[in-house]
This record gives sequence, structure tokens and C-alpha cells, in this order.
Amino acid sequence: MVDVPRLPSIARARRNRRVIVVAVGVLAIAVTTLLMSRLKPAAPTVERSSVLTDTVKRGAMVRNVRGLGTLVPEVIRWIPAETAGRVERILVRPGATVTPDTIVLELSNPSEAQALVDLEGQKRGAEAELTTLRARIENELVSQEATVVSIDSEYRQATLQATADAGLAKEGLKSSLETQLSAMRAEALNLKAEAERKRLAQMKGSVDAQLAVQQLAVERMGTQVILKQSQVGALKVRAGIAGVLQLVPVEVGQQVAPGTNLARVADPGRLKAELKIPETQAKDVQIGQVASIDTRNGLIAGRVVRIDPAVVGGTVTVDVSLEGELPRGARPDLSVDGTIELERLPDVLYTGRPAIGQENNSLMLFRIGPDGSTAERVKVTLGRTAVNAVEIRSGLKEGDQVVLSDTSTWETADRIRLK
Repeated sequence: MVDVPRLPSIARARRNRRVIVVAVGVLAIAVTTLLMSRLKPAAPTVERSSVLTDTVKRGAMVRNVRGLGTLVPEVIRWIPAETAGRVERILVRPGATVTPDTIVLELSNPSEAQALVDLEGQKRGAEAELTTLRARIENELVSQEATVVSIDSEYRQATLQATADAGLAKEGLKSSLETQLSAMRAEALNLKAEAERKRLAQMKGSVDAQLAVQQLAVERMGTQVILKQSQVGALKVRAGIAGVLQLVPVEVGQQVAPGTNLARVADPGRLKAELKIPETQAKDVQIGQVASIDTRNGLIAGRVVRIDPAVVGGTVTVDVSLEGELPRGARPDLSVDGTIELERLPDVLYTGRPAIGQENNSLMLFRIGPDGSTAERVKVTLGRTAVNAVEIRSGLKEGDQVVLSDTSTWETADRIRLK
């Protein structure tokens, strides 16, 4: 077989075909890469049942805040120890219904009982002294009155004698000296009688003052006896008000000092709600606003009556007085859920409150498209907020549907697909 030599033109044509094929391949790869780089990433798919959605509406919106709390009595009486003592007996236990005269517990203090006996003895002694003083003064007055009567009698006799002597002297039967002596004696008795009458008047005028001093001593001792009787009587500790005994923080045998709280009584028929409102939401709460208290067994209407000026643990305590009849099961320390109405906005654009986002701030929400299967991210400006609603300032219109759930998982996606 004879080899046929290749022609140069054939070899060149083959090289050209290989170059063209390589160039076309490179170009195809470049075009494919460019097209793929311009493609948007695929939208994440989300189960529609796993997200919360709502429709933007226009109309009246009620602004409110919510807080957890407890029911507490409006009338609470702590019963303090009026004197030191030892707890002898506890007659009533917490939970019992009591009246003002119900004896809750008894204390003992022998020194107080002895002090009462001593004071009563001192009072009787002061009363005896008063009686003795009154009798002595009366005797002195009687004696002085007798003295005045006696001197008056002597004065009248001396006057009669002086008159008689003067008549006899005119007839020459009496000397002038005897007549003068009779007249001087009568005058002296007159002066003495006048002095004794003044003394009697002074004695009568000082009677009230002398008796008042001793009477004051008797009254002072009586006051001390009454006070000590009250302290001894307080050893039997009474409830003081009608209600339910809530707490007895002492035990039998315990020694207590004056002022120690021995028991707590509350009126269960007069309750109020103490709500803990987050400090960020409490700025608009005002006294007099309407509230609704959920006891899990019924709703009770109420009204804000007090706002604590201090923030404790990130919350503000708000007291709500309850209006109307309490539902069954309402009792002190019952956990409740309260809602306070701040204001009513008559005509605003609003929707359900998103999982994230603050009042008067902007955030990104997914707005569901007309087909209902896709949602795109849009910027929305929020206004005033309520517990379950928020005012829309811009970014949405009436009838739009939005996703309210937390969408931070898809924060890099501009749209999502719902199925």
C-alpha cells in the first residue's frame, strides 16, 4: 500500500476548525456565566399556616395597654402589738372570717398586769386623799362659821351693854370711864367679827382651788389606769374590722415587742387590681382612664385610681378600682390580666401589631401580592400602637395584606413565596 502525502491546505483547515470550536466553547461559557450572575436568587418558600397575616383597615382604633397583676384588698389592717408580751394562744387561723371583736390571739405580760394593780391602788389612794381633804375643809368652814356666830353674839351683847352704860351715865349712875370702856369693847368685838367674816369668805373662796389640785391628781391617776387597762386589754388581740384573716406571722411562745405586726385582716368585698405596666407603655396612662380586668372567670370594669411614680423591674404599678359585682372566685392575690384604654382614634389606617417594631418607627414588612402566593418586602412607617393593633403612617394602603410574624429569618430576601 502506497502512502499518500497530505496536502498543506487540508491540515490548515483542520487547525482552523479546532480553533473555532474552542472559541465557540469559551464564548458559550462566558455568556452562560454572565446570564447566571444576573439571575435573582430563588425566593424562600414559607408555609402560609406558619405565619400570622392581617389586612390593613381604615376606621376607629382603640389604643390600649395591657399588664399582668393581682387582686389586692382596698382595706387592709395590720394589727400591731401595743405592748410587749409573749404569744400564749392563737385562736384564729388565716382564711377565717372575723368581726371587729374577734380575738385572734392572746399575749401574756405579768408586769403589765401588776402595773395595772399598782395604778388602781394609787388611784384609790388619791381618791381617799380627796375625800379627806374635802371633809377637813368642811370642818374648818363649820368651825369658822361658829367663830363668826360667837363673836357676833358677843358684839351684840357688848353693844347692848355700852348703850345701857351710856344711859346710866346720863343719870349719873355710871362713871364716864366705865361708859367709854363699854363702848371700846363693843367696837373691838365689831372689828373682830368683821375680820372673822372676811376670813370665812377667804376660806370659802379657796375651797375650790384646794379641791381642784387633788381632783386633778385623781383624774391623772384615772387616765393612767384607763391607759394601762387598754394596754392590758390589748393583750387579747382583736381583728378590729370585719373581713378575712390573711396572715398571722407569729408563733406560740414567741416574744414580741411593741409595734410588732401580729396579724393582717382584709375586707374581701372591696378589691382593686394592681397591674404591672411595661415602662415603655406606661407614659400615656392617666388617672381616670377606663380599664377591663380579666379574672379568667369573668371581666370586671374598672378605672385607674393611682399610678406609682417609681419604676420597679422595668414596670410601673397601676392601681385600678373595680366597679360592679365581682365574679365568683375573685379573691385577694388572684392573678389577673388588665387592659387600660388610653384613647380612641376615630379614623386611622391600622393593622395588627407586628412581632417587631416600635411606636413611631419604621420597619420592613412583607406585603402579600394580589396572587396571594408571593410577598415582597416594603418599608412601613408605624404610628401609635395598641395591644393588638398599630397605626400605619405610610408604606401601606387600605386592603393590603401583610405578614406580622417575625421575618428576621428571611432578612436577606426581598420576597418570599407562600404555599
